[in-house]
This record gives sequence, structure tokens and C-alpha cells, in this order.
Amino acid sequence: MTSDSPAARIVPRISFEFFPPKTPRASMALWESVQRLAPLAPDFVSVTYGAGGATRERTMAAMLAIRDCARLNVAGHLTCVGATRAEVLKVARNYARLGCHRIVALRGDPPAGQDRFRPHPDGFEGAVELVAALSGLGLFDIRVAAYPETHPEAASPQADIEQLKRKLDAGASGAITQLFFENEVFYRFRDACAAAGISAPIVPGILPIEDFDKTVRFARSCGATVPGWMFKAYGHAEDAAAHDLLSTAIATEQCDELLSEGVTDLHFYTLNKSELVFQVCRALGVEPEPARIAAGAG
Repeated sequence: MTSDSPAARIVPRISFEFFPPKTPRASMALWESVQRLAPLAPDFVSVTYGAGGATRERTMAAMLAIRDCARLNVAGHLTCVGATRAEVLKVARNYARLGCHRIVALRGDPPAGQDRFRPHPDGFEGAVELVAALSGLGLFDIRVAAYPETHPEAASPQADIEQLKRKLDAGASGAITQLFFENEVFYRFRDACAAAGISAPIVPGILPIEDFDKTVRFARSCGATVPGWMFKAYGHAEDAAAHDLLSTAIATEQCDELLSEGVTDLHFYTLNKSELVFQVCRALGVEPEPARIAAGAG
């Protein structure tokens, strides 16, 4: 099929997010997911970082394992919560020593039991200061978070976009969005960002739904809307197989529409589970490279 064929499809550049495991069993689940998804040759994968560095060592261990065994480009998350500036930058330099030169820089959520973010007395005030300091090191490609439905703590949608612009102007090369389920939300947000003078790439964050009830609770906690039609659709999914088919179809259609509207990159929240993400990527035309995981497994 030629590239100018009306039926030709745009194959996206993809990336995946994982989180550091807490138990040996969870470690096996993470590695099984990495093995399953690595042959899709993602542009990079990221590993999350707990509040106050609560997962620091596990984050480092997961990054190292993914880099060495799967031979993937790894980005480490980094937050401002509960740490001094020196401690945060030490973690960043450790990332660089591991050969990981991408960082997803975040203010971070308040620790459990706190109702709002409170910077450490010797810490960064927020993501703008963190990005500026990381950029000053000259070691990293920096991505930041964006919120198509507005950060829950933002004074207004416009104030949230202005905050995103400050993070990008401080040295970030692009942004990854919070999950969303209605593409019109993303298009309006993208247009508003462009109107505010933001030209850096904004990559949609996609969550194929593994557990609908859990997804609803999580979406509410981060200010993302779950549309009414999804409640009806999942209400008719009578078993696990029907649920997974529905989730694959919904995520694939969402991604197809985004690609048709000029999106080139997609970032998948895996929740350390691979099958739905794998099936969606395959449906989008991303073909696995079996030799990739074999090369890193020895």
C-alpha cells in the first residue's frame, strides 16, 4: 500500500508508563509487561516516583532493569515533594549516571494525610522551579504534565495553561497529558495552548481500561470526566472477555481519531499490565520486533 493511499494509516510513535513494584510478585508482573511491550519499540518508557521519594530505590531498580534487560530508553519521574533541592538534584544526577537522560518533572501529589502540597523549607516551590534547575544541569530531555480538563488545584483553565507555559519556558521540551476519554476535551485544550503561545508538543495520555470501577474512582480523584455512555457500555459487558474487547475497541477508536487530527505520539498508562495496551498498539499498526527482547534477555 502506498503512503498516499486514502486507506493508509498513520502509525504513531508510542511510549509507556510503568510504576515500581512493591513485592516480588509485582516485580514479576512488571517484567512480564515489559517483555510483552518492549518488542513494540517504544520511543521511551517512564517509571513513576512516589511522594517524597517514597519509591526512590524501587524506581531506580526498575529503571535499571528495564534499561539493561529490555534495552529501552527509560525516563524517570521526579517530584518536588518532601525533599530539599539538593536531594532532588542528587536523584536526577543518579538518573544520568544510569544513562537515563529523560525526566518527567512533576510537582507531585501531597503525601497521604495532607490536603495540599506544601514545599519542603529547602525544596522547590513547584514544577517550574524544578524544571529550571534540571534544565540548568544540561543533562536531560524534560517532559512535564498537562491537564486537558484543568488541574484540580488550578484557579481556572487559563491559569492552568499559563502554568504549563511557564514549565515549558523553564526548559521542558514537551508535555504529556493526564488521561481523558473524550477527544474534544483534548482538541479544545490543544487549541487553547496554541492561542497562549505554546508550540511544544503535547502528547495525549491514554488509559485502556483494565477495571472500569477503579478507573472511575481514579478519574474523579484527578478531575477527569468519565462520560455517561461509558457507564452504559460497561454495564453491558457481562464477563471479562467482553470487558476487554470493549476496552480495546474504545481505546483504539480514541487513538485513531487523535491520529486523524494530527497527533503523532501517544503515551500509554499501562498500570503494569500489558495485554490491552499491546492489542491497542497492534490495532493502530504498531508491529512488534521480536528480536528486540531476545537481544536484551541474555
